[in-house]
Amino acid sequence: MSNFGLRIVSLIPSATEIVAALGLTAVLVGRSHECDYPPEIQNRQVCTQARLNSERSSAEIHRDVTDLLISASSIYDLKIDILERLQPTHIITQDQCAVCAVSLADVERAIGQLINSHPQIISLQPQTLNDVWNDIDRVAKILGVESLSLIEKLQARVQHCQQKTQAIPASARPSVACIEWIEPLMLAGNWIPEMVKIAGGEPIGEFSGTASPLIKWEFLLKANPEVIIFMPCGFDLQRTRAEAMLLTKHPQWQKLAAVQNQRVYITDGNWYFNRPGPRLADSVEILAEIFHPEIYQYSYRGSGWDFLNS
Repeated sequence: MSNFGLRIVSLIPSATEIVAALGLTAVLVGRSHECDYPPEIQNRQVCTQARLNSERSSAEIHRDVTDLLISASSIYDLKIDILERLQPTHIITQDQCAVCAVSLADVERAIGQLINSHPQIISLQPQTLNDVWNDIDRVAKILGVESLSLIEKLQARVQHCQQKTQAIPASARPSVACIEWIEPLMLAGNWIPEMVKIAGGEPIGEFSGTASPLIKWEFLLKANPEVIIFMPCGFDLQRTRAEAMLLTKHPQWQKLAAVQNQRVYITDGNWYFNRPGPRLADSVEILAEIFHPEIYQYSYRGSGWDFLNS
């Protein structure tokens, strides 16, 4: 199948990165308002907008999202007029999280309103690393390109980390809490616990391959992780630092082992951990560098991660 005639709209950042990694940037005609990588896609037509203010605090954003979901409203608006003008052959969205991006149901409703095009919907719903690799392969097959070399390169990077951490004794593998949202507290689920293990850590809780759970302070105190990593969905390093610092004012913050051992970190969750695409390989390397700097030196500090109190 030739790429000629393809006109792709991606409504989720991870899918945009998959399309670009597959060498199809030239036929990407539309994107979501959150798609910001790679840089060369910035001039593509923006097909979505959020119904909430993402600059508000994590607590306020959570309240806004909850109110929208209770009212059965979508968190995002899909610009039907722009889709009509772009006449896409394929639209890539997700059917995993109502908060993350435009939902499959919203896209289906929008397509029903189009007059001049009848695009094929590709919906992604990854929960594990293997799901992500399979999604890349599925997208490639539908779009008529080869994906084996890309997937093999990404898997090789992950396997390199895994092979080096296999020799690390259990006593040297820190217990880890990955915080995906700050107010209320939410642990990172889905592919994150798996990545923590590959990078030489032990995630608290049993949430691999499942939706990220809300937790109480009591849960965090009882688990008493040796490492805490903040990776809020949609936040960059600077924003994550500002939000995480609010949590340090909690009266029980100083009781945590990670705090006492100065092993509390911030990451750019928006660019790395929250996006189930090619840069999850980078995310594994970031975790490995945080957990075992004596073994791994990938030089992500300052861009992908940093100490909370640096």
